[in-house]
Amino acid sequence: LIMIIMSMGSWYIIFTKLWEQSKLMKSAKAAGENFWTAGSVKKGLDTLAETSAFRYIAEEGLKADAHHEGTLVEQIDRHTWISMSVQRATDNINSRLQDGLAFLATVGSTAPFVGLFGTVWGIYHALTAIGISGQASIDKVAGPVGEALIMTALCLALAVPALLSYNWLIRRNKSSMEKVRAFSADLHSVVMSQGSKKK
Repeated sequence: LIMIIMSMGSWYIIFTKLWEQSKLMKSAKAAGENFWTAGSVKKGLDTLAETSAFRYIAEEGLKADAHHEGTLVEQIDRHTWISMSVQRATDNINSRLQDGLAFLATVGSTAPFVGLFGTVWGIYHALTAIGISGQASIDKVAGPVGEALIMTALCLALAVPALLSYNWLIRRNKSSMEKVRAFSADLHSVVMSQGSKKK
């Protein structure tokens, strides 16, 4: 039962993360092609999908710029305030990308031990049954012990894909976040320059 839960959870997370990452990469491509050719950040927002992570970052940057004056945050200089807001939005996206990966790492590291526990438990019961029957021939030992070892094999078959997927998804996350951080840095510069022109 534990193995089934771990397996279902792992494959659900793997496919969900792949879908999220591909969606983010598609959004990055759209932002690169359409957002920067717009006349302003506000016009650029219209070129991005409502659910785009890049739209979220741009909206947070504009919101920070619009609500800087006349509030308590006015005590923080405009450059720092916008930078903090954009960085906070970027960190939120990074945190969202990391969701579920800890489960994969946990499955990859604990599944072999679950299999080992099942194997030891199975061998214990096999040896107990042999002791009760009083027969220790190879055919009496091999069958139950072989069945017990199946648990280890199954858990290894679960742990290896979980660990490989975890490492692969981490690498893909880093690649995705490079694009997000580059967009954030460029957006910060554009928002600052547009605000300076208005003044």
